[in-house]
Amino acid sequence: YNALYPCIGTALLIYVGQNSPSTVASRMLEIRPLVWIGLISYSLYLVHWPLNAFAHYLSFQKLDPLMTGAMLVASLALAAFSWKFVEQPFRQKRAFTAPGPIFAFSALAIVVLCAGGAAGALGNGFPQRFPDYVQRRISVGDWRNGICFNEGTSRIESWNMEDCTRTRGFPTTVFLWGDSFAAHYVSGLGANINRLQANIVEYTYAGCPPILSYYSYARLDCVRFNRKALDIILEADIKTVILSGKWSDYEVRGFDGLQQTIDTLRALGVRVFVIGQSPQFPTDVRKIAFFAKRQNLDDTSWPMAMDPGINERVRSFTKGATFIDPLKFLCSAGRCPYSDRGEFMYFDYGHFSSAGATLAISKYWPAFGKDNALPKTK
Repeated sequence: YNALYPCIGTALLIYVGQNSPSTVASRMLEIRPLVWIGLISYSLYLVHWPLNAFAHYLSFQKLDPLMTGAMLVASLALAAFSWKFVEQPFRQKRAFTAPGPIFAFSALAIVVLCAGGAAGALGNGFPQRFPDYVQRRISVGDWRNGICFNEGTSRIESWNMEDCTRTRGFPTTVFLWGDSFAAHYVSGLGANINRLQANIVEYTYAGCPPILSYYSYARLDCVRFNRKALDIILEADIKTVILSGKWSDYEVRGFDGLQQTIDTLRALGVRVFVIGQSPQFPTDVRKIAFFAKRQNLDDTSWPMAMDPGINERVRSFTKGATFIDPLKFLCSAGRCPYSDRGEFMYFDYGHFSSAGATLAISKYWPAFGKDNALPKTK
């Protein structure tokens, strides 16, 4: 949110409040409940953030109106307590508010905080507080960061087919194009290669959807990245392309560019697969597993933290392509599994682990295998 607007509004209220006779706005702000809110406002500012953070940390989901109301009441109560017993005493001349005691107490607090931080750093964050399954290392798979997957530093021009052909020896070449939500399928495609029977070529860039018209001030290289994808497809005479991305991030701009990209590829004689939005959770799946275990929940699925209708909206802009809806293959009734046979399917809130990508691609196989859908490269 833009903080400039409330600051300007506040300045204007202060300015008109100096006029005589007083304005309607001034008289409204002189109402005692609003004056009281003003008195405790600094304390309210200090206490509401910890309450908000802990509530979201513990719930993992959007807070309902009842919880939001309870947090508001608790914030006002704590702010009033802080204003009465902390803020007000400091405004009065007392022995414990003299410079000496204040500096001594502050120094002690700093020492305690530093000691706690150092202990946590030396103890690797106290991993013993978590059960074994939460500490378990999750296999992410090799995305070939900086070579086939760009993140931060642009290496678009140095990308080459030789380094980024992930599987070899087949008559069909499949070009995987998209952002990190395309890259997370690499290990799964490789693990299912006996079914796919294709050379998998990875071309991915963090935050860049496979849309030729996409432009972002945050990712200025996306234009070059996507234009080069078309050049690669033409030069290598690739006849099969998989488009995948974090579509939920790009919906605000609309998906017309996706349809235009598909039309461009089809005009080149390319068969296009579009993988829709894969499941996203409210937080890291290990936190969810820890919370579920603490609540004695045996179910290893969790409500998705996204609009389940997203893929139907994406699908409407994929005419001429084969659309794969991950939510239909992986989820049921708005809940999606975060682990399978003791293995985490994700390494964070939504990117597939190696195990998850392998399972996902195996479930998508009917779409890939239907009607001999993988045409051979000439």
